[in-house]
Amino acid sequence: MKYEVREIAIQSWNEFRDIVESEKYNSWAFRGQREADWSLDSALARYFKDFKIHPDVWRTQEERILRIFRRKAYKFMPNIPEEDNYFEWLALMQHHGAPTRLLDFTWSPYVAAFFALERATGHAAVWAICAPRISDGKARTLRSGEKIEANEIDPWINENYEDLFLANCEEMVLLGEPYRMNQRLIAQSGTFIIPGVLNKPVEEILVSQHFSKDAVVKFTLDAPAIRKQAMESLYRMNITNATLFPDLDGLARSLSFELEYHWAFDPITNREKKFND
Repeated sequence: MKYEVREIAIQSWNEFRDIVESEKYNSWAFRGQREADWSLDSALARYFKDFKIHPDVWRTQEERILRIFRRKAYKFMPNIPEEDNYFEWLALMQHHGAPTRLLDFTWSPYVAAFFALERATGHAAVWAICAPRISDGKARTLRSGEKIEANEIDPWINENYEDLFLANCEEMVLLGEPYRMNQRLIAQSGTFIIPGVLNKPVEEILVSQHFSKDAVVKFTLDAPAIRKQAMESLYRMNITNATLFPDLDGLARSLSFELEYHWAFDPITNREKKFND
C-alpha cells in the first residue's frame, strides 16, 4: 500500500459519539462498512476487478448497463428521469441494486455507524470525508492539460458523465446528490461520492491530491466491544432498516435486529431488565 490514511481506533460507543459530535467533524460525509479492511471501491469497480473484466472494455460495459436500464426501467415506474440526466439515472440504478460508480455516503455519522455495525462480527469501519476540503472550488487540471473550473466538473451537468467520468482518466473525487432525490436517499440523509477512475480506491485518489490532504479519516470500530450498546442506542434513535429503507423490503430487513432486542429482557443473556419505580 503506497498511500496512508489516517486511522482512529474506536474502543467504545461513547468515544465514537464524542468524536463525531465534535466541531471538527461538522460538514463531513460518512460511510459505514462492516469490514475494516475494505477499501472505498464502488460496486462497479469491485465487479470489474472481481470478475476480471478487461480494463479496455470498462467504459463500454458501464455505458451498456446504463443504456439497458434507461430502455427498460419505464416498464416498472410511472416517473423516470429526463433522458440525458445521467446522474439521476445512476442514483436510481444505485437505489435498486445495480452496480454503479457511485458510493453511498451519508451526512449522519450514526446512519454510517448503523451500516458498519449491523452485521459486523470483527472490526468494522466508518469512513469520513471532509466535504469542504474536496469541494474547495478550485480549478482542476485534466489529464489533457486543460484547466476546468470546479463548477464545470459537476456530474449533473449534461455530458459531463460521458466526458469526464466514463473515460476513467481523471483522478478526481466529487461529492453530491442529484437535484431530485429518491425516498431512500432522503431517509438516509444520503449523498454520493463519484470517482473519476475505477482502478483506484477513493481514499487513494484523495490522499494523492494536494488540495485534499487530511480530507479522509477512517474510524476503525471494535464491533465485539461496542456493537451491543451502539445498536441499542441507534434503535432508540429510530435508526433501523425500516426507517432507512422505508418500504416493505426495509421492514423485513429490520426484523433481524428485533431478534436481539426485547423491552422486557435481554435475549442474549435471557436476563430480565430492571426498571426503576
